[in-house]
Amino acid sequence: MAGDKYSIILPTYNERNNLPIIIWLLEKTFTKAKLDWEIIIVDDASPDGTQDVAKQLIQAYGSNVVLKPRTGKLGLGTAYVHGLQFATGNYVIIMDADFSHHPKFIPEMIKVQKSKNYDIVTGTRYAGDGGVYGWDFKRKLVSRGANLFASVVLRPNVSDLTGSFRLYKKSVLESVIKSTESKGYTFQMEMMVRARAMGYSVAEVPISFVDRLYGESKLGGDEIVEYAKGVLNLWLKV
Repeated sequence: MAGDKYSIILPTYNERNNLPIIIWLLEKTFTKAKLDWEIIIVDDASPDGTQDVAKQLIQAYGSNVVLKPRTGKLGLGTAYVHGLQFATGNYVIIMDADFSHHPKFIPEMIKVQKSKNYDIVTGTRYAGDGGVYGWDFKRKLVSRGANLFASVVLRPNVSDLTGSFRLYKKSVLESVIKSTESKGYTFQMEMMVRARAMGYSVAEVPISFVDRLYGESKLGGDEIVEYAKGVLNLWLKV
């Protein structure tokens, strides 16, 4: 539809290797699909020079790329809140900068959103021909287990609660984010559960999720415990 603009909020922490590639792929995807876009890089004071790379990318891509840094590592939830204030699009896409999420799925997400004017379209690794590549069995088990645990407790009717590749109507994201309390790993899940509780329509698009090309995965034992606690807290609240 004419007049639609897509704002991608990209939270980064030590992503200097990935950033040029992901932005190049995003630019290619949006240009090919003839869509209006912008990328908002929210960097949490990465010590590896991510912001220097971002500045070079701004020179290369012009006003389509903006850098809105923060003073320290403040968590994913607040990164979206921060990025959202600068988003000029009427749709917002949230995704990871580390290549877990391939931009090639975005046109399909947009197509599905348009088909029934959905409020939210979420990429799922666990439906249709979605999948996970580069994960060992333990990691898959933990992720599957985390999703299963959450869905049994919370029943949100979404097959991938912890996924962080989503397309939102901007106004919907603003209202959901306002009511979301968790800041860490459970943030994505809480957003989905709250969106469901608030009556927003959600569609799913199968995606393949590829484990990080560079850098260490952000999910450790402590975070798994944190996640379980988050699910139970949510269950008590929602």
